[in-house]
Amino acid sequence: MADNLSDTLKKLKITAVDRTEDSLEGCLDCLLQALAQNNMETSEKIQESGILQLFAGLLIPQSSCTAKVANIIAEVAKNEFMRTPCVDAGLISPLVQLLNSKDQEVLLQTGRALGNICYDSHEGRSAVDQAGGAQIVIDHLRSLCSITDPANEKLLTVFCGMLMNYSNENDSLQAQLINMGVIPTLVKLLGIHCQNAALTEMCLVAFGNLAELESSKEQFASTNIAEELVKLFKKQIEHDKKEMIFEVLAPLAENDAIKLQLVEAGLVECLLEIVQQKVDSDKEDDVAELKTASDLMVLLLLGDESMQKLFEGGKGNVFQRVLSWIPSNNHQLQLAGALAIANFARNDGNCIHMVDNGIVEKLMDLLDRHVEDGNVTVQHAALSALRNLAIPVVNKAKMLSAGVTEAVLKFLKSEMPPVQFKLLGTLRMLIDAQEAAEQLGKNVKLVERLVEWCEAKDHAGVMGESNRLLSALIRHSKSKDVIKTIVQSGGIKHLVTMATSEHVIMQNEALVALALIAALELGTAEKDLESAKLVQILHRLLADERSAPEIKYNSMVLICALMGSECLHKEVQDLAFLDVVSKLRSHENKSVAQQASLTEQRLTVES
Repeated sequence: MADNLSDTLKKLKITAVDRTEDSLEGCLDCLLQALAQNNMETSEKIQESGILQLFAGLLIPQSSCTAKVANIIAEVAKNEFMRTPCVDAGLISPLVQLLNSKDQEVLLQTGRALGNICYDSHEGRSAVDQAGGAQIVIDHLRSLCSITDPANEKLLTVFCGMLMNYSNENDSLQAQLINMGVIPTLVKLLGIHCQNAALTEMCLVAFGNLAELESSKEQFASTNIAEELVKLFKKQIEHDKKEMIFEVLAPLAENDAIKLQLVEAGLVECLLEIVQQKVDSDKEDDVAELKTASDLMVLLLLGDESMQKLFEGGKGNVFQRVLSWIPSNNHQLQLAGALAIANFARNDGNCIHMVDNGIVEKLMDLLDRHVEDGNVTVQHAALSALRNLAIPVVNKAKMLSAGVTEAVLKFLKSEMPPVQFKLLGTLRMLIDAQEAAEQLGKNVKLVERLVEWCEAKDHAGVMGESNRLLSALIRHSKSKDVIKTIVQSGGIKHLVTMATSEHVIMQNEALVALALIAALELGTAEKDLESAKLVQILHRLLADERSAPEIKYNSMVLICALMGSECLHKEVQDLAFLDVVSKLRSHENKSVAQQASLTEQRLTVES
């Protein structure tokens, strides 16, 4: 075999120069045979012989051997070590020229050769790009798209594969294909050739690659991709095929327009059916399919239009089915159900309807089931839903009387930041009412935990929410007892630090809470206010031109309130506040200018 191959390669060198077609064809057949028996070894011998350089001259449109030469190149390029040598031998340009051939076999083998050279090869892709190969292939796909005979479908499959290898995991080449209009062509291919498994699969993999790119979403949205994918999905029985379609659906469904198209094409019904079929199975494939289907369902609800369409005023079949997931014994469904409710709870109308129809009790039951076994994702999702439901003013009292705060407080001991974050957010949404704020503000365990979380430097979200809840307890309760509890738990320094936050809303909340402390319990808090350097911070806020008008206003209100404390009063005098305040009398904001006049009078009287 080895001797035979060596002879063939020698003979090929001579005949390649002479161009005697008969003996050339015999040599090429021998090579193809050798490659079929041992591709890697034969490829190594071809490389060593230097014959690759001669192939460039054999790739001529009018020769009867051209398809075989392209076939040999396609075979050797299956080996990673042969791809760069193929580029170096100057094969790309003549191969790309052959894409203009009218001979179907030449086109097929040329497509294979280029596709294999591009596979995972930067050099290959770059050379095909420079030679303009992609555009010619896309033009072929367009013109051959409607022909459904097997030979043409095979060619279309090869061309799709070539484009995939050319652009896989390469954003700039994928963007180039998108700009060349490949997406509508591939969608059309899928629609016409959906009976051809190989071509369908190739289209799906290509969609999966392209759909990751943000710029592709608009093009996809302008085609009937949603309809075609749902149609294809309904026909599938095998898990692997469904999985392939899911992999395309997930990135596409991140686009709101496509979400709505998928809902209108009937995807939701397919997903609900999968859930129903797989819910009691513990087979690995079924568990995976249930997870993918329910996750995708939640994703579809992230679009405002698609969500509202499925809510149907709370009477919709989909909404009712999702509700039934919450009491289920399947953790994945409980999670998806709670997340779906959180997504439905994105406008006041939906929230009010759901609270009036008993959703809060269902979510509290779900949380109760997860206090001990502590499935963090379910806890997080259920708390997210409750937080969203608590946003409309009319829901707050109803949720408080249903016992939501008690249910939520059971998770105070959680060490998981995502759960802590949602717990804090839910409580903050609920305590607009004075009574609720007072009750929670006197809860020593809660306040101590808040103070602890105010120091969670690794988790900015938890830290921010803890500070905001501390401030809210004071602002909404206006209670001396709440202030005393917060002082005793060491919360004052955190409120002072919060006044320096980069977020104006948080600065403001802190200053208003501190003004209430100064007005109601200055004696209790003065030591903590002094050691937290409040007066120096207020001086800085007033002197800083970047401070928002409301920050300047509330800082001056607070300064006036602090004058009742001897030690803080002395600090105010030492820092020459009058200079800063008098400048603010001419501030463009009327409220700030008025407050500056009042504060100046107060400082002058007190000095």
